[in-house]
Amino acid sequence: MTADKAIDLYEKLVATNPSVQRKGATMPYTSLNGHMFSFLTPEGKLALRLPEVEREAFLKKYKAELCQQHGIVMKEYVLIPDALLKKTHELQPFFALSIAYVASLKPKPASKPAKKKAAAKKRRT
Repeated sequence: MTADKAIDLYEKLVATNPSVQRKGATMPYTSLNGHMFSFLTPEGKLALRLPEVEREAFLKKYKAELCQQHGIVMKEYVLIPDALLKKTHELQPFFALSIAYVASLKPKPASKPAKKKAAAKKRRT
């Protein structure tokens, strides 16, 4: 599947939930309360964050795999098979489950902007 086609299908999936906004210019993703719950890999594969029980059932049912990025297994993320990505209606409940899962997590604190002292110190050196 081409990257453009994957992006189009991903945007169609994200549009199934009006409270969610696609983010990221170079790496499309979605997040809630500071927790990412879906993203497109550089290869155009959709990774979806699922809770443990549903993740195990998904892996078995769709013969899917856990996502790996930069040699690290992302144990909460499943790679969505291309055939399923094309079936927005079938994939949508898993997307909703992913949203509900991250909504149950403690929100991450907002990142603090860089302090002026650090910038001033750099100018002096």
